[in-house]
Amino acid sequence: MTDKERFHAIMNFEPCDRLLYWEQGFWGGTVERWYREGMPRKHGVEGAPAFGDTVRGPATPIAQGDKICHDIRESAGLDKPSLRVPVELYLSPPFEGEMLEETEDQVTMRDTFGIVKRMPKAKDSVPHFLSWPVSDWSDFERIAAERLDPDAPGRFPSDWQAQVERLNRYDGVVAIGGHPCGFFGSARYLMGEIALLMGFLETPELVRAIINHLADLWAAIYSRVFSEVKVDCIHIWEDMSFKNGPLISPALFEQFIVPAYRKVTDVAKSHGVDVILVDTDGNCHSLIPLFMQGGVTGLYPFEVQAGMDVRQIREDFPNLQILGGIDKKELAGGQEQIDAELERRLPGMVSKGGFIPMGDHQIPPDVSWENYLYYRRRLAQLSVLE
Repeated sequence: MTDKERFHAIMNFEPCDRLLYWEQGFWGGTVERWYREGMPRKHGVEGAPAFGDTVRGPATPIAQGDKICHDIRESAGLDKPSLRVPVELYLSPPFEGEMLEETEDQVTMRDTFGIVKRMPKAKDSVPHFLSWPVSDWSDFERIAAERLDPDAPGRFPSDWQAQVERLNRYDGVVAIGGHPCGFFGSARYLMGEIALLMGFLETPELVRAIINHLADLWAAIYSRVFSEVKVDCIHIWEDMSFKNGPLISPALFEQFIVPAYRKVTDVAKSHGVDVILVDTDGNCHSLIPLFMQGGVTGLYPFEVQAGMDVRQIREDFPNLQILGGIDKKELAGGQEQIDAELERRLPGMVSKGGFIPMGDHQIPPDVSWENYLYYRRRLAQLSVLE
């Protein structure tokens, strides 16, 4: 079977030869460590990642300019990378990145999303956010007109037809979406997390207008893409939960966000794109029924430290596609610790289908190359399809 065929068999809970060998990603510092510990350097790393940058794994769709390391894939036996349809789904044109202030160890800048932030040059901790593009209706109306127009001339690459042919020949997974595109995720990038959360209660019509505009934007772009490209799945980025639960109530999610999901997923499914995956960290258990109500078919990465147990999720939602769920922290221990973690997560999951085991987020730099190889080898041995 090709990786494409294997992906659809797994997502449809159908028999196939084996599971996909996927990973969501790795820290830049992880890749540096693995090279020091003997990982063969045949290709090197594309994109020159800093220590805290994400190096994409095969589960995360890649586009030109992304940070990737084919040496990990080849040496650890991972499958082909997912390819991302090279269409701009968010701001077009983007903001012009601008350095506002610089010290010995920090920079203050406006990024291409229009967010002003102060961050360490080493990228070894999270940035401190200072301002966002939308603070009121006038800001939103200006950005909607100038940067969120589905017909903006820069959304599709100049060699679009060549890209269509390339993607339609690919026997791996072809996907669209992902960071920064999500109804909560993108709205948070426009308003800032606190303003968005307060906005659900204090300026609900502005929040609803932003979410609805995003739904119309993506529905329009997807309609064109799906008429030309054989897309295997959509990725939607929604970092909207923390350790103890979601950042908004299920009631607000149902009221504001489910209708937007339905608009986009209805378009996708009308074109035969029937795998809709959401990337959301933290404990999102209470939102899963509403994601599914909105047409979502699967989620990842199911963070163990947030209480997300994939075996319990499978019991609660038998038809949900599950990707992830292996506690990345346990991979830093010895072989016995890795074996114990896999024994906690895998029994009963493989034979039921709809499951791609992988780390519950980017693999961190405290995981040795020896441990990672052992984990992938054991995962392959324990993932034999019955």
